[in-house]
Amino acid sequence: MANAILILFGSFGLLMLIGVPIAFAIGIAAAATFLLFMGFEQSMFIVAQQMASGLDSFTLLAIPMFILAGNIMNRGGIARRLIELAKVLGGRLPGALVHVNIIANMLFGSISGSAVASAAAVGGVMAPVQKREGYDPAFCTAANVASCPTGLLIPPSTTLIVYSLISGGTSIAALFLAGYLPGILMGVALMVVAGVISKKRGYPVVPRPSAAQAFAAMRDAVLPLGLIVIIMGGIVGGIFTATEASAIAVVYALVLALVWYREIGLRDLPKLLIDSAVTTSIVLLMIGCSIAMSRAMAFGGIPGTISAYLLGLTDNPYMILLVIVIILLIIGTFMDMTPALLIFTPIFLPVVRDLGIDPVHFGIIMTINLCVGICTPPVGSALFVGCSISGVSIARVLRPLLPFYAVLIAVVILVTFVPEISLFLPRLLLGY
Repeated sequence: MANAILILFGSFGLLMLIGVPIAFAIGIAAAATFLLFMGFEQSMFIVAQQMASGLDSFTLLAIPMFILAGNIMNRGGIARRLIELAKVLGGRLPGALVHVNIIANMLFGSISGSAVASAAAVGGVMAPVQKREGYDPAFCTAANVASCPTGLLIPPSTTLIVYSLISGGTSIAALFLAGYLPGILMGVALMVVAGVISKKRGYPVVPRPSAAQAFAAMRDAVLPLGLIVIIMGGIVGGIFTATEASAIAVVYALVLALVWYREIGLRDLPKLLIDSAVTTSIVLLMIGCSIAMSRAMAFGGIPGTISAYLLGLTDNPYMILLVIVIILLIIGTFMDMTPALLIFTPIFLPVVRDLGIDPVHFGIIMTINLCVGICTPPVGSALFVGCSISGVSIARVLRPLLPFYAVLIAVVILVTFVPEISLFLPRLLLGY
């Protein structure tokens, strides 16, 4: 057991250290672990077999579909329309443009399913306006970076689909519903921090829109937000599965961007398809390699060993959960979200099951913890994109980010130790 742990994580860490792409590092580490128990040819065969069989899943078809739908939405002028709606919703609060940024990230992130796309699209529109109105660019960038991961919790979320697969088929409908309240709570908490800071600095509010302007903003945002209503209504109502919903999302997004808004043309489709295929191939390669690693961990008895160790530390479930939260927060600072989810779900899920923690609740715990990581250096993808879009250096953004980090961690702790925040909607609407 100890040798399997040493070889798996030692080889993985060494490969990451020397710059091997993470998917290849995961696959090679899995193969090296299998070599402990069998010959070279058999090890390679099992790794390839696990990758192929793991990706042979109807559920996984939702990932390329949602990625394509998100890319179409990104190019289809959706961000601008949602920002106009956000101005109506948050424009009268102190530091209005920062609140608009946060609300727009919640809306756009939930549609696109990508924190990075949200940071780029919303930040790209908001940064020039905020600068022109006298806002501190570093503070605005910090708010944009901290709020863009909210869309990873508010469905539809490919992250939660990946968790469903790796956890052995946890209900996607329940996971999607479970993400709403934590995602909204995260956004509202960030708005409270932004409001307090903005009031101290005397940032202005947006002029009150006329009834006609408010109506126009709501009208323009109805169709983009309709995607969420159709997807969640269909899934919760049992009309179609999450995979079928992803295909409907593509058709809906295409009609909206190509026919209704006419923000993209037929000539743009090949590039959209290629970009989506490239992103999908990266995600699926990581999933395939991670499934092989999960099999290697199970073969070597690693999850059981780690579970026994954690349960041997204390019989207090809250202390064990706190240890897991701390580990996930640390992991998130140097590992991207998808591989971290794929690697550590098989390790920690048996532990929390022994503690009686619901798999749906734990999926939200995993996701919200790793959301913090994409905002933190040295590997925070949202941090790098947000700073690149605004033209503010990471060094300047880190200090304004600290109060946002504090409230994000507070929300993580609250969601972790109050399971009803995650499970209320699944129980109410699904009888979960």
